[in-house]
Amino acid sequence: MRDPEPCRMKLTEEQTVLIEENEEKEELNEEEKHHVKTGEKTLSRSQTKQKDLKKIRDKSFTCTQCGKSLKHKQSLNVHMRIHSGEKPYICDQCGKRFTDSSTLERHMNIHTREKLHECDQCGKTFLWASNLKIHLKVHSKEKPHSCSLCGKSFSLQQSLKVHQKIHTGVRDHVCSECEKTFITSEDLKRHQRIHTGEKPYTCDQCGKRFSRLETLKSHKRIHTGEKPYKCSHCDKRFSQSASLKAHERIHTGKKPYH
Repeated sequence: MRDPEPCRMKLTEEQTVLIEENEEKEELNEEEKHHVKTGEKTLSRSQTKQKDLKKIRDKSFTCTQCGKSLKHKQSLNVHMRIHSGEKPYICDQCGKRFTDSSTLERHMNIHTREKLHECDQCGKTFLWASNLKIHLKVHSKEKPHSCSLCGKSFSLQQSLKVHQKIHTGVRDHVCSECEKTFITSEDLKRHQRIHTGEKPYTCDQCGKRFSRLETLKSHKRIHTGEKPYKCSHCDKRFSQSASLKAHERIHTGKKPYH
């Protein structure tokens, strides 16, 4: 009688990458044991570890479609789905498909609303506290990242990178339905809902559905009466940032279309 096959747990892609990393370290340790040259100066344990880590960092897997290099074979497999269009991970709530498990997990927060960190300045929510911390720089007056072409300053390095595409003309995110191009992947995702008709965000007060989370938050202020945008000149408050900007022109005298 055959021994029963051991139970195999289904691993996430992140766990697979970690396993691969450990296997690479083990392989390097074996190489160190069997490839010591005579007369070669013996390295300390910390020097050997640094040498091993450098070998792991230098090892890469290259995409045959676009030339992008990735550190792990599993990362390359996930990346290749961008080119193949394969989306094996399906949301059991709305049927939306994803190329990798971590993106599906982040998406599930739309339905569960779990572990969201909310900005007390504008109400924007984040999956991780670290992302909220980065976002808060948007509300601070510090803008250390400047565009070398036009001088415009940004609070975040990533915002500067996105802005610079305006100058370079790079729009590398293409809609598969109408071939319209976009600067960021987020802009493309929002646009694609025009084709799919997807409205994943529902108001829990009146049931109205929206394609964008920001639009839902703005709409909910009708029910709550919340007015988070305050005029710095007269302390009058508004529920929409656009209303605040329009109001502030009374004080500044700025004309928007001149």
